[in-house]
Amino acid sequence: MNKRGKELSGRLQEFSDELTTAARNLTAAQWAEMLPSEQWPVGVTMRHLAAGHLGITSLARMMVNGEKLPEITLEALKEMANRHAREHADCTKEEVLELLEKNSAEIVSFTAGLTDEQLDRTGYLVATGEVSVQQIIEYVVFMSAGEHFANIKTALDTADSS
Repeated sequence: MNKRGKELSGRLQEFSDELTTAARNLTAAQWAEMLPSEQWPVGVTMRHLAAGHLGITSLARMMVNGEKLPEITLEALKEMANRHAREHADCTKEEVLELLEKNSAEIVSFTAGLTDEQLDRTGYLVATGEVSVQQIIEYVVFMSAGEHFANIKTALDTADSS
């Protein structure tokens, strides 16, 4: 039994459920609210989370398969994120909810099937160095996406109290 994979999968499901519920409940005004930390509207940040963070499956799959990872620096990652934000500035809630559902289901299903050995496989990323499959999933989803999500909650709480 792959207890670690199932545990990680459960945590991913909880996070994606919370994210999806939050996205679904956003008003049009909240969707357009600019996040000071990201310099993107809430809706664009939600799309970034759905596409980039919950879309980590392809990178994790490459690691599981022993493939060489792309050589991407932190600066390149930031530019890719900003380009994504510009290209999807007019994203709709429906589009983001669909992407959240698709990519959440994919990462949850993929992770649930991973063995301990697969979770421990490593790859080299220029931005982070040597990292395991479990570490990259946890970092991208829980740390990085979690930070963006916390920024959304803070901005909306601040806007609601003004």
